[in-house]
Amino acid sequence: MPPNTPIDGIAATAELGRISALAARGHRDLQKRAALYPTLFPDPPVDGAMLGALALSTAFIAPWCTSEQLRIANHTSLWVTAEDWQIDSVATSLDAVTSTASSCIAVAGGATPTADDELGRFLAEIRDELTTVAAFPLVQRQWQEEVRRLLAADVLEWQWRAKRAADGTLPTFAEYLDNADNYGATFVNVSHWIGTGDDETLDHLPELTAASREVQQILRLVNDLASYDRDVKSGDLNALMLGVDRDDVMKQIADRVDQCRLLLAALEGVCPRQAAYLTREIGFTTGFYHGADFWGTLER
Repeated sequence: MPPNTPIDGIAATAELGRISALAARGHRDLQKRAALYPTLFPDPPVDGAMLGALALSTAFIAPWCTSEQLRIANHTSLWVTAEDWQIDSVATSLDAVTSTASSCIAVAGGATPTADDELGRFLAEIRDELTTVAAFPLVQRQWQEEVRRLLAADVLEWQWRAKRAADGTLPTFAEYLDNADNYGATFVNVSHWIGTGDDETLDHLPELTAASREVQQILRLVNDLASYDRDVKSGDLNALMLGVDRDDVMKQIADRVDQCRLLLAALEGVCPRQAAYLTREIGFTTGFYHGADFWGTLER
């Protein structure tokens, strides 16, 4: 049958509909999760559009998964949203920031959160679901390390913002990009791979994680291009504030995408589905940020 016939169009659109149904189920689940932790998810900024966008993201990045298999990715994405809000917008001192980070790191290691610690309780819920995976004891330390890296990166960025407010000091572009773990993508990815991964995926988790960190830097820069105006108003840091212009950032993205193509091509031989996952993560995020932002127009 020749390409681009009506039947091909029906099949292609049906696949988009199927993925959208995955996203709709994920969206409803995220609404339930957000309702369980009301202080973590004030509306605004965490409105229905944000929850829907998070669910769309995971569904289109891993469309071969069932809605149940996407639960961990959806929940960790939502947790990163809450953690980001708590540190960026709720915490008013370095002591508060480091206390939040320390509590969550302890929870990741097995501690029981206090009744009033909604961020810790939500993380414990994710941790406890991951413990039902038979292979979790083998990769538990790596998951805990991703929690630690995410929180350490957020603490460092909070300190950078404080120094900027105090005396105008800014990190270098290289330092800022090296701190991209605060974007949260690799924590989400590793959690998803642990929750759904087969033996082949888990055997190559270190290589996949290293590749995810390269992808994460692309996502950090793509996000910064989309959120610059909001970041200027809110006082958040952004690559465009660090001595590089938009053309420089776009070239950095293009160069890094080319490097990731080679890296992911090498991974296709051992983990083809997860290499595709990371490829789709770049594609979806780049396309999404051309026209929207998860946080919308919020001036934090």
